[in-house]
Amino acid sequence: MPRSRQPRRQATLASLAAELNVSRTTVSNAYNRPDQLSVELRDRVLQAAKRRGYPGPDPVARSLRTRKAGAVGLLLTEALSYSFRDPAAMSFLAGLSESCEDAGQGLLLIPAGPGRDEVDAAAVVQQAGVDGFVVYSVADDDPYLAAVLERHIPIVVCDQPREIPGASLVGIDDRAAMRKVADYLIGLGHRDIGVLCMRLGRDRMDGVVSQERLKSPHFHVQRERIEGVRDAMVAADMDPLSLTVIERYVHTSQSGHSAAAEALATNPEITALVCTTDVLALGALDWARWQGIDVPGQLSITGFDGVDEALRESLTTVRQPQEEKGRRAGALLMSPSGSGVPIVEMLDTELLTGRTSGRIRV
Repeated sequence: MPRSRQPRRQATLASLAAELNVSRTTVSNAYNRPDQLSVELRDRVLQAAKRRGYPGPDPVARSLRTRKAGAVGLLLTEALSYSFRDPAAMSFLAGLSESCEDAGQGLLLIPAGPGRDEVDAAAVVQQAGVDGFVVYSVADDDPYLAAVLERHIPIVVCDQPREIPGASLVGIDDRAAMRKVADYLIGLGHRDIGVLCMRLGRDRMDGVVSQERLKSPHFHVQRERIEGVRDAMVAADMDPLSLTVIERYVHTSQSGHSAAAEALATNPEITALVCTTDVLALGALDWARWQGIDVPGQLSITGFDGVDEALRESLTTVRQPQEEKGRRAGALLMSPSGSGVPIVEMLDTELLTGRTSGRIRV
């Protein structure tokens, strides 16, 4: 009578090490520290593990033993879908993912969308199994940011908020970059300028921005880009208080479409719309075409970011290295300064003059 076949017991780290006549550390290193082994030895361990159905070291046990989660947390200021819809955010995420992959780290996305309270924020952030956070363009009063700071683990900020104690920063000079855009437009003869911007605070606001609101925004990037336009106006002996600024709470091309309509309804003399993002600018461009407005003959439109669609449209814009921002943020988080002093890296931008800006036709 044939003997019944017993299912083979799944290999463990210890049994695999015994079978190969190597130490348990050697088996562990084949997965976690491959640089410590020769290529031949690592291949031998992995091939044996595959034959025996060994899945690799238990990540939970490893995290308990080493006090390392093996993952980076990315704190976003928008809903999770924003990361896969907004072109600038997608480029940043690609760069950060590349850094994590190179370092053998996972990436956990934590959306800090508007409308969340302190209790929700604390619960989500405290439960995040990460070794550090990259904070991507978050308001300075966001409860998720406060919860992150309570964790007392490494933090790298991209863009905003600025001056977080102990946190390194990767960003650009938003004010100077937008100043170049406004200088260029004023040099073309534009004296009536409007600005279309993303939200300036976590509160719901769609419409004309008051001078009071401009003085106390919670999003550094939007404030600095608007101030860059005002700097150029002052330098040209123009009244910065005459600047029409339209804010949109949701960042979509549809928002740019409606904001452009509101700007021209508020001040029909506007001949140039300066948008703080390419997404808003593309929406404004769509509105102008829908209205039969000649761009740039009757209206110049500029953006900011240098996303692919903007370049295809030959939009006048500022190109910034979003993907490199992600790479550098990841690198700074996973390879901190040996001195413990936070590092500030300001990356270069480039003004690209396209077909959507020109002199006013009289």
